[in-house]
Amino acid sequence: MTYDPLEVLRAFHDKHQLGYPLLHDQDARHVQAYGVLNPEYQPGHRAYGIPLPGVLLVAPDGRVLAKYAVPGYRERPEFAGMYADVVRRLGAPEDG
Repeated sequence: MTYDPLEVLRAFHDKHQLGYPLLHDQDARHVQAYGVLNPEYQPGHRAYGIPLPGVLLVAPDGRVLAKYAVPGYRERPEFAGMYADVVRRLGAPEDG
């Protein structure tokens, strides 16, 4: 999810032949609703709308099942811990 203009998203998507859509978050509405708006940047700053680094697990109906977002960009949630939590939450087999 990014606040980049649609033309930038389209060009990136086409260049890298992604098999999934990129999400455009106009006016930072979604990052605010999900509670992951980076508080370092205020409205009017060129970086306003950047989310905290992390991952959201969103159900098909739009419910946030899990949120792994942390302040700063140097520390990121560890994949193994997130994966284990998702497996636990979804009851999915760990090998696939």
